[in-house]
Amino acid sequence: MLNAIEMILICLVAQAALTDLALRKIPNVLILSGLLLALILHLLSGQPGAPLSQWLAGGCAGFFLFLPLYLLRGMAAGDVKLMAMVGAFVGPWQAVQIAALSAQLGGAMALWMWWRYSSKVSVGIPYGVAIALGTVGVVAWRHH
Repeated sequence: MLNAIEMILICLVAQAALTDLALRKIPNVLILSGLLLALILHLLSGQPGAPLSQWLAGGCAGFFLFLPLYLLRGMAAGDVKLMAMVGAFVGPWQAVQIAALSAQLGGAMALWMWWRYSSKVSVGIPYGVAIALGTVGVVAWRHH
């Protein structure tokens, strides 16, 4: 059964994916709200050091995993910030797992879009969808 942190995270990444599909943007207010919620939930968890070890380390891990892709112009800033928010919820190790699965799903989406549009139109990949699916996949696998 999912805990409160996981349920809130899934709701947030689902909203990010829907917004990314519709507008090709992930709103900063969604990211900042998620970061604040993750911090509050970690503080309320009662585990000593949880905010530092999980929230900060996870957020940094998520951010720095996708930052090179942003710097190479292969990803938008909203996607990098979304991965930082996801990392703040789940911690550094799960952030790495989610980033790896998201990269695979994003690659599959890129191939499908290339096949579907066959270079006629330059379309960006709504990578928020890949991050959301990667998050759900890793969270679901933990409860398998």
